[in-house]
Amino acid sequence: MNRSRRLHPAWIVAAVAFVALVGAAGFRATPSVLMHPLHAEFGWPLATISAAVSVNLLLYGVTAPFAAALMDRFGIRRVVAVALTLVALGSGLTVFMGSSWQLILCWGVLVGLGTGSMALAFVATVTGRWFVKRRGLVTGVLTAGGAAGQLVFLPLLAVLVADHGWRAAALVVTVAALAVVPLVVWLLREHPADLGLPAYGATEVVPPAPVTGGAASRALGALATAARTRPFWLLAGGFAICGATTNGLVGTHFVPAAHDHGMPQTTAAGLLALVGLFDIVGTIASGWLTDRVDSRLLLGAYYGLRGLSLLVLPSLFAATAEPSMLVFIVFYGLDWVATVPPTVALCREYFGAAGAVVFGWVFAAHQVGAAIAATGAGLVRDSLGDYALAWYVAGALAIGAAVLSLLLRRREPAPVPVPVPAVPAPPGPWSYRG
Repeated sequence: MNRSRRLHPAWIVAAVAFVALVGAAGFRATPSVLMHPLHAEFGWPLATISAAVSVNLLLYGVTAPFAAALMDRFGIRRVVAVALTLVALGSGLTVFMGSSWQLILCWGVLVGLGTGSMALAFVATVTGRWFVKRRGLVTGVLTAGGAAGQLVFLPLLAVLVADHGWRAAALVVTVAALAVVPLVVWLLREHPADLGLPAYGATEVVPPAPVTGGAASRALGALATAARTRPFWLLAGGFAICGATTNGLVGTHFVPAAHDHGMPQTTAAGLLALVGLFDIVGTIASGWLTDRVDSRLLLGAYYGLRGLSLLVLPSLFAATAEPSMLVFIVFYGLDWVATVPPTVALCREYFGAAGAVVFGWVFAAHQVGAAIAATGAGLVRDSLGDYALAWYVAGALAIGAAVLSLLLRRREPAPVPVPVPAVPAPPGPWSYRG
């Protein structure tokens, strides 16, 4: 029996979301390669530049739950298009700055708001709406979009900074973010029910729940409800440490720390890009495992192994990329954001339909931890002359996050929404049969 099939629109939506995440990742890859050039040109202390990074990381997280609620209210397409425009604006305006407060405004506020609107709550929203089958795997692939952006942009930005100055790098990010906007407007869709289709892997069309109240009230209401539960604080605490040990510490300070030991900045940036490469593999594999293994056990293993690797890292720095450092890079890349798919799955398990918004708040905790680590490590470096204490503290905290994850208790999945019968899909490129 022959059956006519077309690609389910869920895969097109996921592909566009991936490209948008790659476009937004570009500017978030730049802090580590711009810290020394900014310090050299303006004379700003590394702690001051790190403070701008902290504002970016903090807003990147705090914006996420409100952005998830805004997507429910106004649609994914509008929110993502505006977010990419903010990233481009913040990146482009940095070429005119002359004071540290302007760095905080452009690099911290504008880019923080833009990238925060396309943070991992965006991933949770897309996968929650469009996928039932393969949800964990797609979450891993989309999460890897940020790592892919780092992989694509970081070596290029390091070369641009070395050959043409940091302003050229900032303008490249501006162009990349703007280039994604037309694609988002053209192809990103809101709900499979709008096309008369079930989500991928479902058999019935489930209409979107009516949205009541403003985005801010929905986001704050979800926080108020979740904050009364033990799982929320365990997830948020572990994810705060996750942020501290990735974006905040390694993502921001690995290149300067390697440079302190005589390693050329382009070599260190290349190593950090390799983290992005292996992160793609690790996060997709984690998504696959999340569909099959208890997410609590996965988080415990990820955090525990991360902590042990950070305790070893200070002894691995050298003027050249030694084999032991390459082993660390491979391992840390595999573990970088492998924590995201199981954390998203647990938020959905514990909080049901509000899972995406609640995950936005858990992700906000991730970025609070990242902001504290970014500033704290800068202060450690300015005060002690090296980063060793920062690596040791981060390693101990990661082992603590493993304990928090293993304290989570299993809960029955939330009830499935009442379905409605499917209606024929409209003809055209978005139709799907089979």
